[in-house]
Amino acid sequence: MNFLAGFLVLLVILSYSSENMKNNKFRLYLAAIFTLFITLMTSAENNTSGNPSMETATFGMGCFWCSEAVFQDLKGVYKVESGYEGGHTKNPSYKEVCTGTTGHAEVIQVTYNPKEISYETLLEIFWKLHDPTTLNRQGADVGTQYRSVIFYHTPEQKAVAENFMQELNRQQVFPNPIVTQIAPAATFYKAENYHQDYYKLHGQEPYCQYVIKPKMEKLEKVFKEKLKAD
Repeated sequence: MNFLAGFLVLLVILSYSSENMKNNKFRLYLAAIFTLFITLMTSAENNTSGNPSMETATFGMGCFWCSEAVFQDLKGVYKVESGYEGGHTKNPSYKEVCTGTTGHAEVIQVTYNPKEISYETLLEIFWKLHDPTTLNRQGADVGTQYRSVIFYHTPEQKAVAENFMQELNRQQVFPNPIVTQIAPAATFYKAENYHQDYYKLHGQEPYCQYVIKPKMEKLEKVFKEKLKAD
């Protein structure tokens, strides 16, 4: 693209030549090159905005306020959104999901660069920052919406998650068997705006201090080298 930009500048300079501007063929040629240049630039911009090198991971590990805060701090993670997934109701609201009747789990959808952080590392943090052995519960948060779940987006993610879980159970890393659900990704419904960036915006609230802050301290202690610079 730098070559094209330089070439376009050269053509513009040449266009100021009175002799060239009198040449209809030259003007048509210049217009064609300019159109091609704009098309290529637009295509490149679209490819960049689409982040072709990025991948998606989706995890449910209790309240999404906690999960979001943890994964936002990781190097290689570029976006984390809180939402709902795995249910049967279209466009569910937080109030509906909280009833436990929609089938959805509170989840986070993570956009990350696999060249900077691997899916295996994301899974390792997932396993260590919640209790995957309690069915439909994380601490005081009880209900199917708080279930431990991995929604995989590719066959590779499924295989890695299943093998990881089998190995953890084999080594008896946890005192009880893991009950985490591993399921294909379904429709992700982004949660209401007031749920996004919750810990960053409300870190001093009691829930954040007593529930989320200890997770962040554990993240800092166990995965310090994986965290973004302040």
